[in-house]
Amino acid sequence: MADNEKKVIAFVVEGPSDEAALGTIMQEHFANERVKFLVVHGDITTRDYVSIDSIVKRINGLLENAKKKYMYTTSDFLQVIHLADTDGVYVPDESVIQKEANAESGKSSILYFEDHMEADNVEVTIQRNRRKADILFKLRKTGKIGTIPYRIYYNSCNLEHVLYDELKDFTDEKKEEMSDDFAEKYEGKVEEFITFISQQSVAVPGTYKETWKYIEKELNSLNRHSNMHQIFSKSQNKELLEK
Repeated sequence: MADNEKKVIAFVVEGPSDEAALGTIMQEHFANERVKFLVVHGDITTRDYVSIDSIVKRINGLLENAKKKYMYTTSDFLQVIHLADTDGVYVPDESVIQKEANAESGKSSILYFEDHMEADNVEVTIQRNRRKADILFKLRKTGKIGTIPYRIYYNSCNLEHVLYDELKDFTDEKKEEMSDDFAEKYEGKVEEFITFISQQSVAVPGTYKETWKYIEKELNSLNRHSNMHQIFSKSQNKELLEK
């Protein structure tokens, strides 16, 4: 298949380390398409200017920028795959507690654990959780961005937690280092990666809708879970593209 005949699969991700870890894997798996990573450089679901009403428009803006940069048209896109961290946003309010004065320092005002969150400002964090949860609900119900099929998948509590089984506040430099090592580990071994991301200790079973219902319950959004395995499901992709 000639490159100019290939359709584009756009991956929306938070940072360059996401692309570094998963880029080669996705390009290998989707070898018959053109894979493009749209790096947000942050969490688009928690930015001050983003709301339930504007989030779809903001993601469409990412696609419009890609169209201009790569001279694409809407018809060039096959689908949009959005990868998001849950950041524990579905936990009960009482699971967000005040961070101790001598708690681990770092760039983040929130520390994540598998049974609670610690925050510099508890009320602000609870409000963040509710707002992001509402936006994620909106996105998981959004089947298309304009006319382009769209689906959002989660990593809980974040990508590093899922891929490396470590729930820490890593520096950007450390994330890049870990991502490069991960990409090297699975280079040319996409089937091994699919096996890894589909293992019972990580993958949430069920339909796309059921995986989201699961992560929204109790403390599941702090635990090590993902529905990213569904990206590689032929039946799931067929369902999405036929909508």
